[in-house]
Amino acid sequence: MLKKGTVINSILTGSCPKCQEESMYVEKNPYKLNTIYKMHDTCSHCHTQYKIEPSFFYGAMYVSYGVTVAIGVAVFVILNLIMQLNVTATFIGIIVAILALMPVTARVSRNIYINLFIHFDKNWKQNS
Repeated sequence: MLKKGTVINSILTGSCPKCQEESMYVEKNPYKLNTIYKMHDTCSHCHTQYKIEPSFFYGAMYVSYGVTVAIGVAVFVILNLIMQLNVTATFIGIIVAILALMPVTARVSRNIYINLFIHFDKNWKQNS
C-alpha cells in the first residue's frame, strides 16, 4: 500500500499532488483511450489548478521519453540478458511492451511532471 503524502503515491495513483484526496483524471482507467488525457480543471478538495498555464503538459513529453527508454532498457535486460532470447525476439518484446504500456506511460509522465511543480501540503486544509 502506498503511503499518502509521498510523491510516489501521487505519481502512481494519479491523485492531486497537493492533497492526494482525489484523482486528477475524470476516468481512472488509462486504457479508455478516448478519455486518457481528460482531467479535472481543479481539485474539488484543495482547489489546486492542474493546468498551471496553457500547454503546461507539453513538458511531460520529455518525461515520457525517459520513462519509455527505461521500459525499453528493462525489457531488454529481462529478455536478452536474463532469459537469453535472441535479438529479434528481444526487439519484438520491447516494441510490444512499449505499445502495451503507452497509456500508462502517458499518465505516469503527466503525474511525474506535475509533481515537479506542485508538492504535497499536509496543512492544505488550513491554507485553503
